[in-house]
Amino acid sequence: MSARAPLLALAAAALAGAAEAGPPPRLVHARVETRAAAGGLQEAVHRIVSAGTAPVWIGYAVPVDGSHSMCCWETVDSIETTRCPGCRLEGKGSFTFREHQGDDSANLEADDKFVVLLRAEGGRIGRLRVLSWSCALDAGGLPVFWLDDVRPTDSVRLLGALIDDTAASRHVLDGALLALATQAEPSALDRLIAAARRDPSPRVREQALFWLSQKAGQRATATIARAVDDDPESQVRQRAVFALSQLPRDDGVPRLITLARTHRDPRVREKAMFWLGQSGDPRALALFEEILR
Repeated sequence: MSARAPLLALAAAALAGAAEAGPPPRLVHARVETRAAAGGLQEAVHRIVSAGTAPVWIGYAVPVDGSHSMCCWETVDSIETTRCPGCRLEGKGSFTFREHQGDDSANLEADDKFVVLLRAEGGRIGRLRVLSWSCALDAGGLPVFWLDDVRPTDSVRLLGALIDDTAASRHVLDGALLALATQAEPSALDRLIAAARRDPSPRVREQALFWLSQKAGQRATATIARAVDDDPESQVRQRAVFALSQLPRDDGVPRLITLARTHRDPRVREKAMFWLGQSGDPRALALFEEILR
């Protein structure tokens, strides 16, 4: 009996690991095919994308950085403040997903991983969605290729390659930046900072700055502050001012006050004043009193 105990324990562990593999547990209306990506995520994705012209979804999961609720929102411009029971991958809007086992509401903040979903059609990736592992998903009857054994560093490389693709759609770029900001892999922050500093697209730099402000780390703050001073586009500099307004108050407010006083770009000064007015901080009030007097 005792000699078999270690074997039974190993078997139980193997079964537990197998139960965690595979697609999200609340995926419906999908023709799922599971494949391994241990040989490289980009290679696995490329094989599926180039294999046909009909629309398919390709999905994988990686560890999440912090606590997030991501269900039926994709970009900075479409963040919802309310939860939904599930999302349609095809079309727009949420859907009602009900189980018959008590409470069907998922605790999305408790997820330790999140899902990256790529929509491919005609040999190209045209859309990228980032969703909580527990979010219910309706694939609309399309094939879903689920990739197991994905290394987080491979995910960062794939997302970086999508950002570097000059033909990528806005949906893909926005989704890739959000996925980088959400991923726990340390190199994801490096790639996000690189996008904020050097990407040739002003929109990519703007979006990267926004997500950096949400992460609010010391390196992220330095990148945002540098963009305010050095980015060649006034629109990006103004977006960086908004990013500063999202930092913790004791970090963001003094920086905004300095910009309002001294920055060479009048639009940056105007934006700094606007976000100071939204802050409700007594230091902002003191600055306004000084200016008005």
